[in-house]
Amino acid sequence: MQLHDLKPAAGAHRKARRIGRGTGSGRGKTSGRGQKGQNARSEGFRLGFEGGQMPLAQRLPKLPGFKNPFKKVYTVVNISKLKRFADGSKVDAGTLVEAGLVRAGVDVKVLGTGALDRKLTVVAHAFSSSAREAIEAKGGTVTVIGEPRKIGPKRLAAKTAKRTIKADEPDASPQSGEVAPDASPRSGEVGPKGRVGIPEQPETEESTPTKES
Repeated sequence: MQLHDLKPAAGAHRKARRIGRGTGSGRGKTSGRGQKGQNARSEGFRLGFEGGQMPLAQRLPKLPGFKNPFKKVYTVVNISKLKRFADGSKVDAGTLVEAGLVRAGVDVKVLGTGALDRKLTVVAHAFSSSAREAIEAKGGTVTVIGEPRKIGPKRLAAKTAKRTIKADEPDASPQSGEVAPDASPRSGEVGPKGRVGIPEQPETEESTPTKES
């Protein structure tokens, strides 16, 4: 096959209709637009026009703000609902689904409404501060699912070393009692910004008048 053998598929290209070329063509006179009416005019109707009724762009809410795509939505379980579990048991998402407190496949957040009178090991995706305090006050433990990974020992050691090096660096500022060196250029010398120092003026001794006897 060569370049001149390439052809488009059958039906891929269709000739444009020639309208307004006389009545003998079959598409003359009104050019397929019919007689009169809004669609027969050259202006037609603008994009989004719905015949006079309130268009969709104006029916939608106009309040400011936005919807956060990263918002976390939790199914809430209060600690008062945890009284049905035996003392010392482990309560996780599967246990809550079996008890009918939450649906399967949703994130669970434990809130502190109510009272807790037993020791439980609770595993959930989030806890309120009051719920965490109430569970730990009874000797229970709290485990957060998907908690961010803590820094490893190697990275912790590297960060500690950097902080130590910065703390050991000497301070460039003059200490108390020391005089900072004069950075102004001397006479005839060119300073860091291209400024020439002012030549030093010779000191003149003041003569004191003597009284003649």
